[in-house]
Amino acid sequence: MLFKAIGIGEVLWDMLPEGKQLGGAPTNFAVHIRQLATTKIDSHIISCIGDDAFGQEIRTHLQHQKINCEFLSIEPDHPTGRVDIALNKTGSPTYTINQPVAWDFIPDTAIELARQSSVVCFGSLAQRNVVSRTSIHRFLDNTPDDCLRVFDINLRQHYYNRNVIEASLQQANILKINTEELKIVAELLQLKGNEQQLLQSICTRFKLRLGILTRGSKGSLLIGSKSMHLHPGKAVQVIDTVGAGDAFTAAVAIGLLKQFDLDYINDCANRVAAFVCSHKGATPTLNQKLSRLFD
Repeated sequence: MLFKAIGIGEVLWDMLPEGKQLGGAPTNFAVHIRQLATTKIDSHIISCIGDDAFGQEIRTHLQHQKINCEFLSIEPDHPTGRVDIALNKTGSPTYTINQPVAWDFIPDTAIELARQSSVVCFGSLAQRNVVSRTSIHRFLDNTPDDCLRVFDINLRQHYYNRNVIEASLQQANILKINTEELKIVAELLQLKGNEQQLLQSICTRFKLRLGILTRGSKGSLLIGSKSMHLHPGKAVQVIDTVGAGDAFTAAVAIGLLKQFDLDYINDCANRVAAFVCSHKGATPTLNQKLSRLFD
């Protein structure tokens, strides 16, 4: 079976201390999911680039990665997105996100693709502008009932609010969130409890199929409708953590599409995320062993 996987939202250059790297959570998702299912998936990016050299570089790079760029639009009045990233001593990033940029103006042009989607990943950041927010939600409205709609919440700076988060959770059937984001969302939604209780409360309130909590070096928690799995994480020498969460999300999505058990999915996702942490940039090329985990 050929799956159609969609990353919809921001596409940009991460401006790291050692140079620029392709970034944007939905873009990273599309690249990683293509690496994890090289012959059985059609991976798309829906976003906007500027009519500039940075934008053309992004298109060329994605095409080289065999990502379908049919709906990677050009926005002539705004530049291609850039994010300035600084890394602390542990490799954790802080972000300075420019605006307005091209991906703030994603057009509503991919409805037929929405109707064919197997999995779509979206976040909160690309919803900071009403144009892209409207297009994202209209796309989600047109996905099949059995499509995996993954809300990788991706809270950045001040570009989120309770209304956006609640509307996105209502559209989603899977939530991916990290420990810091869980604290913020729990406060916004007035929830109390430990991490497991908070994630379970969100899953129950919004009738989610799966809740994914990434916990950095402490591993991850997956809570499904009928089962739960806690993973302690994989020890690794961290170079930087940029893109590790997106790789984790992609691995979980592929595992669910291919109907693996949660314990196997969680272990594979931790292995892939650990590999990304041990390399520079958000989308390093996976080794053959990792790329065949779900064959």
